[in-house]
Amino acid sequence: MTSSPSPPGYLAPVSHHPSGVVPRTPPRRLAALLRCCHPEPALAVTVFVTALAVAAGHRVAGAAAVGTAVLAGQLSVGWCNDAADARRDTVCGRTDKPVAEGRLPARAVAVAAWTALVLCVPLSLLSGPGAAAAHLTGVAAGWGYNMRLKHTPLSPLPYAVGFASLPVFVTLGLPRPVWPVWWVVAAGALLGMGAHLVNVLPDIEDDLATGVRGLPQRLGRTACRWLAPSVMLAAVGVVVAGPPGPAGTGGLCLAVVAGAVAVAGTATAAGRGSRWPFRAAMVVAGLAVVRLLGSGAELV
Repeated sequence: MTSSPSPPGYLAPVSHHPSGVVPRTPPRRLAALLRCCHPEPALAVTVFVTALAVAAGHRVAGAAAVGTAVLAGQLSVGWCNDAADARRDTVCGRTDKPVAEGRLPARAVAVAAWTALVLCVPLSLLSGPGAAAAHLTGVAAGWGYNMRLKHTPLSPLPYAVGFASLPVFVTLGLPRPVWPVWWVVAAGALLGMGAHLVNVLPDIEDDLATGVRGLPQRLGRTACRWLAPSVMLAAVGVVVAGPPGPAGTGGLCLAVVAGAVAVAGTATAAGRGSRWPFRAAMVVAGLAVVRLLGSGAELV
């Protein structure tokens, strides 16, 4: 009797170590677990959103509440991603994934993901029910991507919702809750879609071989090389042009630098499993946040 294939997004509760034995040294397992959470984007997003919280008028306690909630949400989504992709990563021989390397069982990563998700709820509620609803919607979108939507043409949607929800979380958590200005939300959505495109770009062939057919995989590598920097540059353009008044020389220079970084990032996507395209997207997001904070524009 042959076993039926696991459904997309299955959180495999098994070890993928070639010998069937997973190292049990706590420091090594902790280091492997931290690698599974996608630490670079998790920390970058947390820092950016915390900075937005301070700029929007949160005091120290409020900004800390925003930052810890965002970090918990990002950790949950990152761990969920590696747990859901455990079997695919093993088939593809991903040497950058601790579960695929056999250094950590998928079950441990799944437990970490659920734990971070549970913690994310009360941490989000510290900013109020409306803010918590916005943030948890974004986190749920990330989980929805990992579990199912990454296999569909709607794959950019969870990234757009997740990134767009962050400024909403910040401003609805103020002492006097208010919605952010439209262009901040639009820029967040565009940055999210750009991040999705560059994140997928290095692994398109592996994804297609293992049955993942999101929008970037359907468009193909060449189309994504052009589309990814265009979307990221559009996000920066919204941040530069959105606030009242002229963009000024500083805004135009920032747009040029962001465009160069975005193009350079997609040019490095040839390496299988390369993180440089996604790092370039984080740099572009950072430039957008710097522009937003430096312009003195109101978020609400």
